[in-house]
Amino acid sequence: QVQVVESGGGLVQAGGSLRLSCTASGVIFSINAMHWYRQAPGKQRELVATITEGGSTHYADSVKGRFTISRGNTRNTVYLQMNSLKPEDTAVYYCHVAMITSDYWGQGTQVTVSS
Repeated sequence: QVQVVESGGGLVQAGGSLRLSCTASGVIFSINAMHWYRQAPGKQRELVATITEGGSTHYADSVKGRFTISRGNTRNTVYLQMNSLKPEDTAVYYCHVAMITSDYWGQGTQVTVSS
């Protein structure tokens, strides 16, 4: 059993910053990649950022230069540093952990950016 827990969401003014955290616990096999997705009301869930086992990172065009994904000291923890936040970044942010045999989602954390 694997649990994925996100934290760090909240309300921030446009131009501000937030740092999201995600930790996977339980029976952890080899993690191929960890991702951050987001879903705004009425919209489909979209991929925001990825960090692979090898440390490669990838970003959606909409967040390049503003968001940074990184790993913690343990490879089952990932962060998303979000700077220069915009109202359009408002969404529920989800952590997704991709392992060799299965994948897991967290429950999501709300990020609200006021104008």
